[in-house]
Amino acid sequence: MKGRGPKILGETGKLIVEQPFDGEVIAEVPLAGEGDVDAILDRAVAGFANRQGVLPLQKRVEILKRLVDLMRACVDELALLIAREGGKPIIDARIEATRAVNGVELAIEGLTNLGGREIPMDLTAAGAGRTAFTRREPIGPVVAVSAFNHPLNLIVHQVVPAIAVGCPVIVKPANTTPLTCMKFVELVHQAGLPRDWCQVCVCDIPTAEKLVTDARVAFFSFIGSAKVGWYLRSKLAPGTRCALEHGGAAPVIIYDDADIETCVPLLVKGGYYHAGQVCVSVQRIFVDNRIKKRFTEAFVTAVAGLRTGDPINPGTEVGPLILPREVDRVGVWVDEAIRDGAVALAGGNPLSDRLYLPTVLDSAADDAKVSTLEIFGPVTSLYGFDDIDKAVVQANALPVAFQSAVFTQDLDRALGLADRLDASAVMINDHTAFRVDWMPFAGLRTSGYGTGGIEYTMEDMTQEKMTVIRKTVRE
Repeated sequence: MKGRGPKILGETGKLIVEQPFDGEVIAEVPLAGEGDVDAILDRAVAGFANRQGVLPLQKRVEILKRLVDLMRACVDELALLIAREGGKPIIDARIEATRAVNGVELAIEGLTNLGGREIPMDLTAAGAGRTAFTRREPIGPVVAVSAFNHPLNLIVHQVVPAIAVGCPVIVKPANTTPLTCMKFVELVHQAGLPRDWCQVCVCDIPTAEKLVTDARVAFFSFIGSAKVGWYLRSKLAPGTRCALEHGGAAPVIIYDDADIETCVPLLVKGGYYHAGQVCVSVQRIFVDNRIKKRFTEAFVTAVAGLRTGDPINPGTEVGPLILPREVDRVGVWVDEAIRDGAVALAGGNPLSDRLYLPTVLDSAADDAKVSTLEIFGPVTSLYGFDDIDKAVVQANALPVAFQSAVFTQDLDRALGLADRLDASAVMINDHTAFRVDWMPFAGLRTSGYGTGGIEYTMEDMTQEKMTVIRKTVRE
């Protein structure tokens, strides 16, 4: 059995990057130390402090357009890197790489909508004789800490908005997947952005905390676990703004009139895409008992038929978990649920120390880990209901709240339930993991803070400045 987590050689050595599927070493990456962090921040701050150094909007647009061309020319290379270091099946890695290109294009389009507004001044006598308007200015140096599960598209969502609005950005990728980020930043520099305006910091956790909590940071963007995100927010320097994107345990409610043939493949995709390592992955499925047997048979058959294996293989649908220790954790949670009364209808065991079989559990206890915590693995749980009100209570019972879904042919039912579910988004007749990159994307409660999405992040990384002109009347 190979390593259980990211390896670091020596006290200030290198990070060893391995393929999640088989532990093969892909690369060794130098780690930044505390002194490097100071230098990185100094360079970012120096460029921004000299406002003459902020690239004009026209130049930023030109750079982003060149970046689109460069990324489009190496989509296959990027997809292979995503699959190798992140374990995402190559068929899905290609989709991610294409989405990332589209994300840069969205940022270019978003600049046309990122403007100020006129403030009416003559609403009272106090404002008479004055004209006021606002402009949006870059907020300052941005630090982005990212996650492993979408190692290119998440980076684009955190870095490209900063470039677009004129903020210097420092990105700290996940230590399991730094190579895709490094390749992307290399392309950013090739496109013409000065190096000090987009820097990569691969480092250990204490060094990352030093970077994030430095008083020179104007905006902190985080994608990852709630425990880490909320902790770092509590440590931010006064004045540092932030956006946090964590995870959930997404609920799905299936009424008795749902089209089973339609919903099953959607829920299989939403629950087992990237081995369930998605923050809005389908996890808890509440099914009306009148159709539960029919739904369960169709769903279990589809899940059992998923092809699990090497993500580089074009036929693979479910790849490895990011680390062997995650396979161990998922196995412990599933075993505990079964011990307490759940039934494994598919899977329920590891295929190797790096692969866990796509699993369907039935009737897990309400207080089981699989029912209350984000599993972040290839496991969904089924729960029958007779009373929709009780199902809604159970769906809303957790401290996490992100995206959810409802399946029904009755529009009134769907819209009524959309009002009652505690979620930032309710998908009707679609899976919980649906997303396009221009829509708002936000976790509620402990699932996050602020709103993601290219244009929403661009707004976060700017601030309004008002100018008031008092008219001078000469006699």
